[in-house]
Amino acid sequence: MVNIRDLIDDAKCFQTVRQMRWPDRVACPHCSSESVIKDGRDDLQAHRQRYLCQGCRRRFDDLTGTIFAGHHQSLHVWIICLDFMGLNLSSLQIAKELDMDRSDVQTMVQQLRQGIVDHRPAVALEGEVECDEVDVVAGHKENPEAVKKKAEPVSDGV
Repeated sequence: MVNIRDLIDDAKCFQTVRQMRWPDRVACPHCSSESVIKDGRDDLQAHRQRYLCQGCRRRFDDLTGTIFAGHHQSLHVWIICLDFMGLNLSSLQIAKELDMDRSDVQTMVQQLRQGIVDHRPAVALEGEVECDEVDVVAGHKENPEAVKKKAEPVSDGV
């Protein structure tokens, strides 16, 4: 049996994160300075680059300040989970595919969804905006008698 986790290359995952996060130049997530130097690699994840900011003198790495930071699962597991979410697999199906505990996968899925929502750009409408029919009925849940009175025809007194 082939384990899908073995098919994903860690180096490519980290390279992709770097390219998406810093398309032009690495910037410090703490102070936004571009005066940054490489500062070795992570001891446990060899492809995870460390940096030192010359502006604020703080250290950071490829994942600092991202949804992937601070977790025990490796980056390629997060990427596979995200890919499976895109295929609309359930947490149980993802857990089976990744050979992981369902509760761990459920936590990952929730954090990924929340990260997507948190980083979704605000919607700004401009130009001409159209709206289809809108029916509004107010008061019927709290005061059904008021709705009935409005619906009664008015008599002419004849």
